[in-house]
Amino acid sequence: MSDVVTQAVAALNEKLAGAGIDGTAQFNIEGEGSMIVDDSGAREGSADADVTFNADADTYREIFDGSLNPTSAFMSGRLTIDGDMGMAMKLAASLA
Repeated sequence: MSDVVTQAVAALNEKLAGAGIDGTAQFNIEGEGSMIVDDSGAREGSADADVTFNADADTYREIFDGSLNPTSAFMSGRLTIDGDMGMAMKLAASLA
């Protein structure tokens, strides 16, 4: 697992702080790897997901540290989303 994915998993688990989600989300970090989030939390890997987020490492870093709103990242094209937009919005609210 890359250091970027390891750091992203830790940051996402901290942000979600045990808040379970109904379903599965995958976060793809360009050039680094992927992580999965479900009711068990975040972990490295990929799987069939209800929603998939795609962005570069800098975009995720800014979202997880709170300096970039996930909705703004999506609207500016820095973050792309495939799948269940309702779940995407719920996760975005948890990360903001």
